[in-house]
This record gives sequence, structure tokens and C-alpha cells, in this order.
Amino acid sequence: MEGEANGTLHPACGSSEPPYSEELLRSLDLPGRFLFATLTLMTLIAILVFIEEAVYIYRKIPSSKRSIIIWINAAAPVISTTSCIGMWVPRSTMFTDFTAGIFFAIVIHKFLMMMIKECGGQKVLLRRFENGHFTITTGPCCCCCLCLPRVPITRQTLFWLKLGTFQLAVFRPVLVFLSIVLWTNGNYVLYNVSPKGPALWISCFIGALTLCALWAVGIMFRNVRILLKCKNIIPKFALYQFIVILNHLQTTIINIFATQKIIPCAPPLSSTARGSYIAQQLLIMEMFLITVISRVFYRRKYHDLEPPECVAEEPGDKKQSPEVILNGAAVQDALPKV
Repeated sequence: MEGEANGTLHPACGSSEPPYSEELLRSLDLPGRFLFATLTLMTLIAILVFIEEAVYIYRKIPSSKRSIIIWINAAAPVISTTSCIGMWVPRSTMFTDFTAGIFFAIVIHKFLMMMIKECGGQKVLLRRFENGHFTITTGPCCCCCLCLPRVPITRQTLFWLKLGTFQLAVFRPVLVFLSIVLWTNGNYVLYNVSPKGPALWISCFIGALTLCALWAVGIMFRNVRILLKCKNIIPKFALYQFIVILNHLQTTIINIFATQKIIPCAPPLSSTARGSYIAQQLLIMEMFLITVISRVFYRRKYHDLEPPECVAEEPGDKKQSPEVILNGAAVQDALPKV
């Protein structure tokens, strides 16, 4: 601060590049080292909890749901691990963020598929909601558009919902690959929000794709939350929503504050590097809590739902009652024929 008052600025504050690991670790005092050790330990515990939970799921859960539930449970430990790597190696932040983003894009699709599987699969879901309608006036896209019509629940609408989440799982890795290619050529700068740079436009496109995927999951959840209440779908959805908010919204807000210099630099960390540093430390603690809480709701066996009631038989489509011979007389429906 004294250097700023005298018109001088620390070189780290004017640099856009994060420091190397050695430089960051040398600058840590005793509380900083203790914080590093604690956050690293929390990450390791989260990984161990997930491994134990994955072993349980592999042994106890039916094979049709096993991989989907393991993917969903891996979201918080993976984000915690990538954040821990980014905390120890500040210059890897762009790649750790890309990895966490790609993984969670797949998890969003897996969560939609889990809700369909918990209903008994696509065919059983269509039988349960044969005459039902999807309410599409839900967040995050159309929660205020009350004039939108309700959509019939058909095989085609299920296809569009699955496509809404699948497109993010496909296009996000493609856009990440494009970002890395532009970065190697010096065109992509992570915190450059100038309209002339590609980072802003790629981020906006990813944001639009993410909103569409979250909207598809929200539509499905709104229609099955009562049916799947016995399977704790509401707390599971809440945990999923917390990961979305913390990993995307919280990190974006912190990065905006850092870009606008609201978060001051702290040598050897520049403002942008310090913003990422704070976001990573918060994510490690938050994902640790989500990992522990997820274990409560996912590490258990739930009974399958009762099969849907059979469709009423049409007139003239009745089955012939069996005949029984009693004392030489043909009996049908327990009454002798006349």
C-alpha cells in the first residue's frame, strides 16, 4: 500500500501471470502453511470418502444405475481435487478449471438420466405419465414466462430433454479444446473480458449452453419430484444445485471482482491470481462438505417404485373365462352354464 501511495507498484500487481509454485510457497507465513495443509487434507479425505462410497455402490446398487450414481457422486471430489491442484500450482488454474467444467457438464447429463432411471426407465416413465404434461415454466430460463404452454410427455419430448443436457457434454469439451488452441497461439487470455478477445465470446456461449442444460434438468425434476420423494430426490437435487451455484456463479463473481481490482493484489499474487486463489480455497471447503453430505443420501439402497397400473381393457377385449367341469356340467365364472 505504501508503494502505491508513492507511485510505485509491486511487479506482481502489474503482472497478468500467476506466480510459480516455489515463489508462492516461499511467501507463505505459518498460518498460510497451516491453511494449505488443512485444505489439502480435506481434499484427501473427500477422495477417500468417495472411494469408499463408490465401492459400496458397486457392490449394492443394480448395474443399470451403478455408473450413473458414481459419476454424480464424483462431481464434488473432482472439483475439490482440481481446486487443490490449482491452489498448489497457480499457473495451472486455466487447465484445472477446464477439467472441472468438462466433468460437471457430463454430470449434468448423468443427473437427468438418473431421474429417468429412478422412475423405472424411459418406457415405464412414459407409462406413468401417459396423459401428463411437462411444465416448462421453470428456472433458470423460463421461470417468469407463465404464458408458455404445457408440453405433453412423449418419447419426443424426452428426447429433447436428453438432448438439452447431452449438447453441453459434447460442446463444452470442443470449446475447451478451441480455447487451448487459441491460448497456445496467444489469442486466448483467461481473464480478458474485452469484446475483441475470444475469451468473452466463448464464455458467453458456454453459459448459454449451460443454461439450456440446467433448464432441461429443472423441467424433469419439477415433474418427478413427488414420485421420487421416497428416494430423496429433493435433497439430491439440492446438492446438485449447490455444486452448480458454487462452481459456476460463485467463481464467476469472484473473478469479476478480481478483474475489476476490487480484490486487491497480495504479492506474489496479482488481483486476478488472488481471485482464483480465494475461489479455489472456498471450493475445497464447500466440496468437502457436499461430499460428506452426499454420502448420507447416496450410500443406501432404495426400493424400486411399484410398477404403474395397467391400462384399462377396452370393451370387447375381454379375456375368456376358464371353464371347469363339475359333475358333468360346464361351469364358467363359478356359475353353471344355462
